[in-house]
Amino acid sequence: MATVFRDSCGVVLIDYLEKGRTITGEYYASLLDKLNDAYQAKRPHLVRKKVLFHKDNAPAHTPRIVAAKLHDLRFEAVPHKPYSPDLAPSDYFLFPNLKKWLGGRRFFK
Repeated sequence: MATVFRDSCGVVLIDYLEKGRTITGEYYASLLDKLNDAYQAKRPHLVRKKVLFHKDNAPAHTPRIVAAKLHDLRFEAVPHKPYSPDLAPSDYFLFPNLKKWLGGRRFFK
């Protein structure tokens, strides 16, 4: 499974979860540290700006440890409405770009 973090300029970080592993609050909080490092490296001109962080309501994204990490990193969490049968608006951006990025690549075991 891949977790993709992006901003208006494009993909900031992609994390690939090891096979058989589950995303927990602790794992997600550590992933936010990696995101912060990647953001500072890729968008140094934006580091001093406020980060509005949009996340869904998945169980791994809601524990206190995640909220504390977002607070520590000074990311402002944007509220997410309850799930809908439709795709999230962010998915409309992600899927075409992911398809283009993966196009023509071959994957091996």
